[in-house]
Amino acid sequence: MNRKAVIFGIKGYQLSKKEESFFKKTKPWGIILFSRNVKNFSQLKNLITDVKKVVNDKKYPILIDLEGGRVSRLNKIIDFSNFSQNYFGELYSKDKKLFLNHYRVYINTVCDIFKNVGININTVPVLDVRRKYTHKIIVNRSFSSDSATVSKIGKLCIDLYKKNKIATVIKHIPGHGLSKCDSHYHLPVIKSKKRELIKKDFRPFKECESLFAMTAHVIYSIYDPIYSATHSKIIIEDVIRKYIGFKGLLISDDISMKALKYGLKDNTIKALNAGCNLIMHCNGNINEMRELTKIVPMIDKFTQEKTSHFSKLIG
Repeated sequence: MNRKAVIFGIKGYQLSKKEESFFKKTKPWGIILFSRNVKNFSQLKNLITDVKKVVNDKKYPILIDLEGGRVSRLNKIIDFSNFSQNYFGELYSKDKKLFLNHYRVYINTVCDIFKNVGININTVPVLDVRRKYTHKIIVNRSFSSDSATVSKIGKLCIDLYKKNKIATVIKHIPGHGLSKCDSHYHLPVIKSKKRELIKKDFRPFKECESLFAMTAHVIYSIYDPIYSATHSKIIIEDVIRKYIGFKGLLISDDISMKALKYGLKDNTIKALNAGCNLIMHCNGNINEMRELTKIVPMIDKFTQEKTSHFSKLIG
């Protein structure tokens, strides 16, 4: 399996000639889609078909970030803006039977669209446990302020997608709920004690098993006062791999986010050295992508093995 350990974004509604040539030559591990890539159903299906033809792989990883609520990249096809994770978390607390019926219909509907256009990975569930002071970037993307509720709905989410032969990405490991700022622009620093982190934030990640996980661009100063989880060998080895016990592929959150202060090249090198298996670069800037391919290695045996598991899951 000859692929680079990176996931790239696409600039628009169709592959440009430059992108086509670049992806054919580079063969990134996968592609992630955003609202800028979605005009209508047939256009999206054609785009994904073209990507899979270019890399010559019908099971090529095609990711999308569709959480429901305000993170709904398919709104030009179907409006999921009312169905945030917070909406389902509140429904769960009020009427578990009604929640189960609605949640099944929702995920099955999402998966029907995915399978028809060719998407095979959704970057859900968000397993962050919110607090009263959690930044608004996370609040309605979180199921609950109760870690047990987040775990229960998270497990169900993963299971329902798996039954539909769609893979999931738990995020933002090991937990973004204590963050008071937006990591798209600033680097959150969490100063809580281990006891709270273990009891609340790490719990859903420990209890939910997924093929993939996405890191948090967050500093947990009790473990590592210098580096965010994405860049911290201590966090990845001692917390994510050992304590939480995550055994799948670890994907960095977008490496071009402003929380990471070392520049694109060093951000990437630090993430790989810390233990991220795959680098994610989302903005579709082909010049940046070309720079990254110079430093990102080919996937290793561990990543190849987990990619084979993914191929079996999607059938």
